[in-house]
Amino acid sequence: MNAKADILIIDDEQVILDAVTKIASTEGLKIDAALNANDALKMISANKYSLILCDIMMPEMDGFQLLDELLNRGIDIPVIMITGYSTVENAVKSLYKGAIDYIPKPFTFDELMSSIRRGLNFGRIQKKLKQVNQKKGDDSIVYVPCPAQYKRLGYISWVNFEYEGIAIVGATDLFLRTIQSIKKIELMEIDDLIIQGSGCAKFETTDALVHNFLAPVSGRIVEKNEKPLLDKTLLEKDPYFEGWLYKVIPSDIEYDSKYLIPCSSDRI
Repeated sequence: MNAKADILIIDDEQVILDAVTKIASTEGLKIDAALNANDALKMISANKYSLILCDIMMPEMDGFQLLDELLNRGIDIPVIMITGYSTVENAVKSLYKGAIDYIPKPFTFDELMSSIRRGLNFGRIQKKLKQVNQKKGDDSIVYVPCPAQYKRLGYISWVNFEYEGIAIVGATDLFLRTIQSIKKIELMEIDDLIIQGSGCAKFETTDALVHNFLAPVSGRIVEKNEKPLLDKTLLEKDPYFEGWLYKVIPSDIEYDSKYLIPCSSDRI
């Protein structure tokens, strides 16, 4: 076991443990690995990790149960879920229960590394925000939570159910901070359908990584915001108003709302 590992990967398939370890190691990251959640909890108790990658479907204790156990123990290490059972239900449920991202198997090098980078950045931001709250850090660090009347899918995207059945969709301030310097934004087109928990936009950053943006609701796009494409700083300046991405007609608000988190109860 590494004395000071950056990441703990939990999966009951050795081939996945080996693949993640190999990929992360090429980026200078140190990895610990566990074949089940019970062993992982012992390792978490004995070591300090910056990030956890965890499979959902495992024997004895699955990934959802691990998320619950981490919450019960007051352990706030960022968790990214990895699974071959890449249903939308699994994606949104894992985000609702506290995971910060979701990667379906099989994944590419770029998909894994973009998610890991966001996860590590999330942990750094989270730590700084706690220091600010405890008056121990740099109070110039400003985190902008989404407005109380909005709802969010995990820490990635937000939705505001507005007038005449229209839903406005955008990226949370925290998600934008984890991806950092945006080089290019790729949006879908008007009349395209978006699906809750599935990718509906891509953000390419100056480090050549491409970050997948997940839709908070399902529906048909009736308008997209061209302004952030021309001025990417608009997302940083005003992510919840002028920096919105889409206006959509939701297909099933009641169903989608099941795993959305009210921004009035933000947990960070």
